[in-house]
Amino acid sequence: MTEHYYSRKPQTESKPQQWQFTLLGHSFLFETDTGVFSKSEVDFGSRLLIDTFNMPDVEGIVLDVGCGYGPIGLAIAKQYPERTVYMMDINERALQLARKNAELNGIQNVRIYESDGVYVDEEVQVAAVLTNPPIRAGKETVFKIYDGAYQHLCTSGELWVVIQKKQGAPSTLKYLEEKFRSVEIVEKKKGYWIIKAEK
Repeated sequence: MTEHYYSRKPQTESKPQQWQFTLLGHSFLFETDTGVFSKSEVDFGSRLLIDTFNMPDVEGIVLDVGCGYGPIGLAIAKQYPERTVYMMDINERALQLARKNAELNGIQNVRIYESDGVYVDEEVQVAAVLTNPPIRAGKETVFKIYDGAYQHLCTSGELWVVIQKKQGAPSTLKYLEEKFRSVEIVEKKKGYWIIKAEK
């Protein structure tokens, strides 16, 4: 398999860059690099997910699965300072960048660690899981994230997914409907679907 951003150790030569971006009305300074997803700007799908997400009315932490250099998790952490956001990814370079970006933007209510799916201690209550899943890693990897989200979410907790229609949104919808209590398409824009699934 050719290398993609869902690789543990990207082999491409590191060429870090910094740029500013506004999310939810907050200005962020992001450092990105080769070998991570959407290194030149916050991609449209992630922006749509950030803008559409509403915090469920249950206690608990938030998970950003496949966090990359951190735009989703850091935007949500900034917007909801009373919540702790756990950010996870398999890509070591992305994790280093996520840690640096948390620091650059003074965001402390985050925990960032390596995981190839959804992993969190059993005693931690999870209110929401957000993911812009790594489609190029294949359906098995993506569905494993959905399974992990279902396993860890508390009752009435919510999984929020952004996915393009042409990259498997209908099959994602069907799969989630088999597992979750209620599933809805919250937003559709430019071929992207935001799907919310409540446990």
